[in-house]
Amino acid sequence: MTKPTRPAKKTASNQGKNPVPQEINMLASLFNQGRYPEAATLARTMTARFPLHGFGWMALGAALKQMGQTADALVPMQKAAALSPDDADAHSNLGVTLQELGRLSEAEASLRRALQINAGNAAAYNNLGNVLQDLGRPGEAENSYRQALRINPDYAQAYYNLGKTLQELGRPNEAETSYRQALQISPDYAKAHNNLGVTLKELGRSGEAEISLRRALQINPDYAEAHSNLGATLKELGRLDEAEASYRRALQINPDLADAHNNLGVVLNDLGRLDEAEASYRRALQINPDYAFLYGSWLHTKQMICDWSALEDQFAQLAGKIEHGEKATMPFQFLVISNSLALQRKAAEIWVQAKYPASNALPEIAGCFAHDKIRIGYFSADFHNHATAYLMAELFERHDKSRFELTAFSFGPDSDDDMRRRLVAAFDNFIDVRRRSDKEVAMLARSMEIDIAVDLKGFTKDSRVGIFSMRAAPLQVNYLGYPGTMGAEYIDYLIADPTLIPESHKKGYAEKIAYLPYSYQVNDAKRRIADKKFTRAELGLPETGFVFCCFNNNYKITPNTFDCWMRILKQVEDSVLWLLEGNATAAANLSKEAELRGVNAARLVFAKRMPIAEHLARHRLADLFLDTLPCNAHTTASDALWAGLPVLTCLGETFAGRVAASLLNAIHLPELITPTPEAYEALAIELAENHGKLSELKQQLANNRLATPLFDTQLFTRHIEAAYTAMYERYQAGLAPEHIHVQP
Repeated sequence: MTKPTRPAKKTASNQGKNPVPQEINMLASLFNQGRYPEAATLARTMTARFPLHGFGWMALGAALKQMGQTADALVPMQKAAALSPDDADAHSNLGVTLQELGRLSEAEASLRRALQINAGNAAAYNNLGNVLQDLGRPGEAENSYRQALRINPDYAQAYYNLGKTLQELGRPNEAETSYRQALQISPDYAKAHNNLGVTLKELGRSGEAEISLRRALQINPDYAEAHSNLGATLKELGRLDEAEASYRRALQINPDLADAHNNLGVVLNDLGRLDEAEASYRRALQINPDYAFLYGSWLHTKQMICDWSALEDQFAQLAGKIEHGEKATMPFQFLVISNSLALQRKAAEIWVQAKYPASNALPEIAGCFAHDKIRIGYFSADFHNHATAYLMAELFERHDKSRFELTAFSFGPDSDDDMRRRLVAAFDNFIDVRRRSDKEVAMLARSMEIDIAVDLKGFTKDSRVGIFSMRAAPLQVNYLGYPGTMGAEYIDYLIADPTLIPESHKKGYAEKIAYLPYSYQVNDAKRRIADKKFTRAELGLPETGFVFCCFNNNYKITPNTFDCWMRILKQVEDSVLWLLEGNATAAANLSKEAELRGVNAARLVFAKRMPIAEHLARHRLADLFLDTLPCNAHTTASDALWAGLPVLTCLGETFAGRVAASLLNAIHLPELITPTPEAYEALAIELAENHGKLSELKQQLANNRLATPLFDTQLFTRHIEAAYTAMYERYQAGLAPEHIHVQP
């Protein structure tokens, strides 16, 4: 806001109506000393004596604004502008006041009037930029800030505001430059240091970001937002305890800082303190019910601890938010809630548009690469002891190296475990890109002339979707990690199979479908099952009785699925349900829910996590694996089948809800796929009571295990290579991506 200045020279219309210079100088002195209440008192005296002169009214409005009384400042500002129609400062100050009151269209009009009067008013251009930004017109805001800087190249605040707009426009490198220019002019500009830190973190330069944020806090130790942003940076650097401390310091300063509550929830989640994480998310939502994408995170955390209080109503609320286009959830969190293809796609599209829209940071890839081999880039954070690696390791080893050149782009931990060493040996090139920005990784892939970039993460934890938003390769593929559509125009193909995506479901997917003939899921037929023979007593199981099990993550268990399981237990005398113990709170809540449904909590047995070979071995003590819906067992279903345990599933409507059916079809056990929850429940009871029928299924599974496509990694490799070849040949022929059907 422009401070009151000496009024214009008297004219015939204002003779005798001007304040005297002594009063003007006194007002200026009071403003300079920050004595705003006294300035307001003097300004009121002036407006009483000179009611037709705009200066006193403008001074009164400015003083009230400085005192935080913006609403009270509006009338004086309006009078000042009306009494001084040719005073650019009066219109500019009115525009700023209207902006703060949320009357943005009027604010824009006032600032444009100021610029009509004085086209060289840099402050008015800067303020207009702020209004345009608030109106959701960042391109125009950028032009306005740049105009302010043409008039005044030393305008630090305009550089800062320009940086914020460039961040929003997805141009972080230019934003960095703008913040640095602001800091050259004003080295102690704490907000610029803070935003520079945020930008550097976004660019993958977290070490530099920490330095910048700590500088902001040296200047202003009580800068709550900077403490919160430092926490986010420390989390990125893997220093979770320090990150927690930073968030808690931010909340000491400002207990109502929703960002800090949300970010604290993320760290507590990573630390395994899920009850505290849920409370942090809930507090953030209380402060800001519209906090972007938080509602889904909160519900997902509730699911992780199996807190089902009002959950079905909250699921419905979340679906309604997505229907209305609200930024309510990350896509992965919605997969385990919804059985609606249309809503899952919409949730993905909302997320992509907000977080990872198609970027023009790099030029279009021109023409086709000419290689003797098709160059495949696999991108993941999971090239170590991880479920994805357990499934994919043999595929990487079996790829035809005479036709394909494989590069791993690893942005996960550099862990020196057996799986990591195995994978490094399987690839032609294994590149650790953890410390490189999304843009640098995309540029690296382009420089290596990768033909097909395969994203193995999608929207799951530690994903790097930004790499693909810039086009790392001419063809980009979503495979295995994320079981659904990414809703992004730059993901060309989704690898699936006819069970997962029937022809009638294609409209639920933004990608073209590359159909493999049996199951989309690769498996490693070299996976070892430990020789150890567990006893029931060792694992907490009763010596007798039927053992149902489900080793899915606890968040996949919904109240409806649990209702079904409890009815099954009631019907099958002396049976137990063997579940994975994700966390102690989930176990306690599930036990409580069983009691509420009339089932003794002792009939729930919780399995601790153990190394994969031993985990596979303990499957021998279960009788039947009960699947979940709307999100099935995925790797856990393969684990069970590999270990010889039949899996009973109910066919859902979405990719995530049809995976177990895909696996069962590929191992030739379609009789374990049920069409409805009622049929699922009935078959579970029948198999528990008809030991002969279950024994036949187990024998059939044993016979099929190595004689059907599911665990035939060599066959799968040839099929996925055929899909890659078809994609590549279409591109080389100048054809757009289209659905591909690989023949058996």
